[in-house]
Amino acid sequence: MQMLRNASLLLCLVATTSMAQDAITINATRVTKNPAEIPAAVSTIGQDEIQLGRQQLGLDESLGGVPGLFMLNRYNFAQDLRASIRGFGARSSFGIRGIKIIVDGIPETLPDGQGSVDGVDLGSASQINVIRGPASSLYGNASGGAILIESERGPVIPFVETRATFGEYDFENLQLKTGGDRGKFNYLVNLSDTSLEGYRDHSEFENTQLNGRFEFSLSDTSSLLTTIHYTDQPQANDPGGINAADADDDPSQARDRNVDFDAGEALEQTSIGLLYKTSLRQGRDLEARIYNTDRDFNNKLPFVGGGAVSLERDFTGGGIKYIIDDVVSDKKNRLLLGFDYDLQDDERRRFDNNSGTLGAEVFDQNEQVTSIGAYLQNETRLNDRVELTLGVRYDEVEFDVNDDFLGDGDDSGRVTLDQASPMAGISVRQGEDTHLYATVSTAFETPTTTEFANPGGGGFNQDLDPQESTNYEVGIKIATADYRFEAALFHIEVDDELTPFELASQPGRTFFENAGSSTRDGLEISYSRQLAATVKFSMAYTYSDFVFDRFTNADGDKFDGKHIPGIPDNLLQFDVSWFGDSGFYAVWNTTYTGELFADNANDTRVSAYSVSDIRIGHNGFYDDWELASFLGVNNFFDEEYNSNIRINAFGERYFEPAPERNAFIGITVRKRFPG
Repeated sequence: MQMLRNASLLLCLVATTSMAQDAITINATRVTKNPAEIPAAVSTIGQDEIQLGRQQLGLDESLGGVPGLFMLNRYNFAQDLRASIRGFGARSSFGIRGIKIIVDGIPETLPDGQGSVDGVDLGSASQINVIRGPASSLYGNASGGAILIESERGPVIPFVETRATFGEYDFENLQLKTGGDRGKFNYLVNLSDTSLEGYRDHSEFENTQLNGRFEFSLSDTSSLLTTIHYTDQPQANDPGGINAADADDDPSQARDRNVDFDAGEALEQTSIGLLYKTSLRQGRDLEARIYNTDRDFNNKLPFVGGGAVSLERDFTGGGIKYIIDDVVSDKKNRLLLGFDYDLQDDERRRFDNNSGTLGAEVFDQNEQVTSIGAYLQNETRLNDRVELTLGVRYDEVEFDVNDDFLGDGDDSGRVTLDQASPMAGISVRQGEDTHLYATVSTAFETPTTTEFANPGGGGFNQDLDPQESTNYEVGIKIATADYRFEAALFHIEVDDELTPFELASQPGRTFFENAGSSTRDGLEISYSRQLAATVKFSMAYTYSDFVFDRFTNADGDKFDGKHIPGIPDNLLQFDVSWFGDSGFYAVWNTTYTGELFADNANDTRVSAYSVSDIRIGHNGFYDDWELASFLGVNNFFDEEYNSNIRINAFGERYFEPAPERNAFIGITVRKRFPG
């Protein structure tokens, strides 16, 4: 806490500079608001940063410049991207934990807290907002924050566009996109197909996506947005983690058991969402949403007993929020009221994996997770410089298992977890362009259905509790016509931290236990400046000091004072971009990742590394035609590093080596249809 007090004084001294604030707004906190006035750390990524000259393999390409956000695993699509905010999510063996993922108002995070981005279409994403820090007071079951993705709107002039990208390791991405605006009907549709052989053996990947956004203007004050997302991923092989000796000998090799057991996954997912917005009268806005997601998922793990999984998932829900803008006691006031309901229904079956062939059924159960949440947030403008925000959310999450495989007994059961998550924040404007803020926020995070897995058999692990955290934070935000600067200093106290481990009998399958408590102290800085009319510099720095205060595992091993594994102590990213008047551009990016540990005992230290990428391209306009070409080089200096670290992996198989230097090239052709 002394660190926070000293930093808040420093931030106040820095804030005496006077500058002008850009008039932009975002919708990250469930209300449209100037990001400088939000008493939290929020980063916004625009369309060019997401799409321009990108390979579009993963979100980490465009989000690398967000401080506090650390991402691994771009190249193992069977495990999905591993994203963590302030360390929350680092425990994940696959998918995303501790972070709420929302696309066009529809959640990609399940009621149990498990999220994924394999259904996110980067080729039609227009904006990404990242909330760094506990987001439970607004979004529920999430300790680290939220990633909110918005799809493109169709432009006023209709268009058809095709894009083709090719690269090393047999990378191929083909896209066809169209969109437009017909007065009361706005539409955009993108179809993409991606395939990759991969750098490592047994890492082949195929994916086809369709993303549609259709918005109907029902009146001057109301609209209906319909979104459709479809993903067909017939192949995503898992090369597995290997030990340090194998990684040094041949980093491109797969773990032998992963090949022998044909480890990997296949999935098909369809999501449909409806989002209705209306203004009932001046200062009274209503928003309602409903959605449904069907997901068929099959995967194979590198062991026999129960090593093949079949999952049929139905994920449905909805929500409503009401915003009241008013004047209370001569002060501007905004009140937000909301309610969310989500239901996850999983039919999960496990079979023996006989060297990649489906064997006898050994597990069959229905898992239902019901989440109900109600939230309230009030913003009061105390004067023309100070705004106070108070909020609270109550969540109840019920896990219900019905065991349909009774040969080994009935493991049916039910667990109900509930929590109130309050927050308080204040934002103070200093001069025209500087805002200071301070906030205290709380969060809770339930184990997911897979994390609830019982190492001793079926049913729930009754010894597992939800993770709870409290975040104390101060920050500063400065924006001028020439540069932007933001800094956030935080201290987080976590109880019952969820941590992973593996068993010798089931290597490759991850189970979880609670640590007693942990503390996270960190600093996040971002800076960008227009060096010249055509040259821009930006950087992001993160310092992380995350340790277990009290933690004794089930085997009696003590990890008090050890660093939480999977998070680097220092993370620095910077890029320099040049956009010429003739349509040519070039972007240089370098990311330095500091040391991190691969295990709770901190016995295995992963060395720091730096990776640089470059993109160059040209955009040309010829009447109603646009022709764009681009070239990119990943890992320009051919650095040896790991694209993923498997935390606490059995047999010290922590490492998934990253590809060597590799290049890609692409072309985009767009035809506009004016009139």
